[in-house]
Amino acid sequence: MSSTPPARTLSAIRQDIDQIDQELLGLLLRRMDCSKEVAAYKLANGLPVLNIGREQEILDRIRQNAGSEYGDAAALIFSAVMDVSRGLQHRRMAGGQPLRDRLASASNALIPPAEARVACSGRAGAYAHEAACRLFPGGPLPRFVSSFAEVFAAVEEGSADYGVVPVENSSTGSVHEVYDLMMQSQFSIAAAAELPVQHCLLGVRGADPAALRTVYSHPQALSQCSAYLAARGLEVRPYSNTAAAAEMVAAAGDPHMGAVASRVAGELYNLDILDENIQNVSENTTRFLAISSRLTLPPDADRISLIFTLPHVTGSLYRTLARFAMQGLNLTKLESRPVKNGEFEYAFYLDFEGNLGRAATVDLLCALSEDMPVFTFLGNYRELSARRP
Repeated sequence: MSSTPPARTLSAIRQDIDQIDQELLGLLLRRMDCSKEVAAYKLANGLPVLNIGREQEILDRIRQNAGSEYGDAAALIFSAVMDVSRGLQHRRMAGGQPLRDRLASASNALIPPAEARVACSGRAGAYAHEAACRLFPGGPLPRFVSSFAEVFAAVEEGSADYGVVPVENSSTGSVHEVYDLMMQSQFSIAAAAELPVQHCLLGVRGADPAALRTVYSHPQALSQCSAYLAARGLEVRPYSNTAAAAEMVAAAGDPHMGAVASRVAGELYNLDILDENIQNVSENTTRFLAISSRLTLPPDADRISLIFTLPHVTGSLYRTLARFAMQGLNLTKLESRPVKNGEFEYAFYLDFEGNLGRAATVDLLCALSEDMPVFTFLGNYRELSARRP
């Protein structure tokens, strides 16, 4: 009668694993030394770091040799090894020279607020106006335009040094029009600020809230206050801007018309505040960017933004994000937007915490600039939180 051999103890199994890990480490170090030699050869012969065909051949072979049980896991491990190897080659070859040159030529300070020419959409009293005042305190009155596209145009033509635009709200999400404009334009992000948004219901002097029939405001503001407005049976009408809606209601003088806008707008256009904090989410915050045609890299910058497209290879997004994880970089936003070429392709907008004073971060961005089909560095800037002055 045969007997089953006793199972090994956990301690004995772990001893084997430790020994295998040590052997793997030695082989990995040998492989990295080979990568250094590959980098030297590519540099001498003018070859690019990335060779997608070669990498895919290796992964296919690994997957096949590992068998059905471990093939996918082995390919995943080796893809990470190749990403590290490619990063080493980029550093040895000082890749991404166009981006390095652009960073080296950047200014390290914003134009002083008192001298900055700023454009934003809307009217005096709009939330964009408040954001501009926070980003450029003590500066002159911004130039007000009627659309986000006109803000970008003002910066492009040089009539404004900076344009202030909203990019996302904590309750209704991204402002897609602005992201699309950023992908179409060659601008940098100079600064950012979060602005607490507390919507008020405004009416003409002496208006009875119960007599209101129609409320005007920007579609984003109406969406952020949808529960309050629906509960009162108010008809909503989209308008170009919150402050412009307040100005229009004041000019109309109709007690049946109201506007959703800020307390500042109500006071500026001599309207009664019929109710306040009417937004669906009490902690309602909008994030604004200051865009510029001039790249600025302030020493206290804490946020980096990119736009890129990916190679059409399985797992390319995962492998790209893993490169940030390997550097210990915290991603704060990832947004995909369609590339308008009729091909169902997407570009990715990515924010992460970081400062280009860290050489490893610069190396990563320069490597990505060479590896991605499309890569745009938008900026390294300071972000003012809703709770930070």
